[in-house]
Amino acid sequence: MLALESISLHYHDKRVIDELSLSIAHGEKLAIVGASGAGKSTLLSHIYQQLQCNAALCSQSQGLVDALSVYHNVFMGALSRHHWLYNLANLAWPFKRHLSDVKLLCDSLFLDVSLDTKVSSLSGGQRQRVALARAIYQHQPVFIGDEAFSALDPIMARRLVELVLAKHETVIMVLHDCALALAHFDRVIGLQQGKIALDKPAKQLSAQQLSDFFDNAPKIAV
Repeated sequence: MLALESISLHYHDKRVIDELSLSIAHGEKLAIVGASGAGKSTLLSHIYQQLQCNAALCSQSQGLVDALSVYHNVFMGALSRHHWLYNLANLAWPFKRHLSDVKLLCDSLFLDVSLDTKVSSLSGGQRQRVALARAIYQHQPVFIGDEAFSALDPIMARRLVELVLAKHETVIMVLHDCALALAHFDRVIGLQQGKIALDKPAKQLSAQQLSDFFDNAPKIAV
């Protein structure tokens, strides 16, 4: 599906990905792990740029519109599927069909708030689920997520990972939770200083090996 050959990427003026090569296959469930500053988000952003025609992105920044409701933020995932006049009408007078679809999706994400609630009033975990719902509502075969569950407790994170995996053919996700990576993904990529320092099937890795990987990561000066 995607082959990156000796790519180097910069964040501002700093090189954060250094001569990295990576292949990703259709149907793969890939977890990307690494210490802060290892280049994970920069790599994920580049992957999304290559696949965006068929991919939905759930980023750390979320990109939610605080002044709009939960419903309208989620429906943004469907904007490209409709004419702008249709979208404008739905903004002013939400259509019942979409209200029902968004309600079902939010319920599946355990987002127990009214659809007309403004996003500005939500908690961090609720905001993450709105961003996740918007990405899922794009109906793309590829899901790309950057710490999409960082504000959620482990039980909720596990439930939502399972939902994302069930709804998408291919999933590429940056995770901080090693247990999620090992339990739910086919393959784990570990980054250190912009290079791949670990690339193994998840079933060949143990929790201790991943812990050792993080313990041996170069410390990033703050």
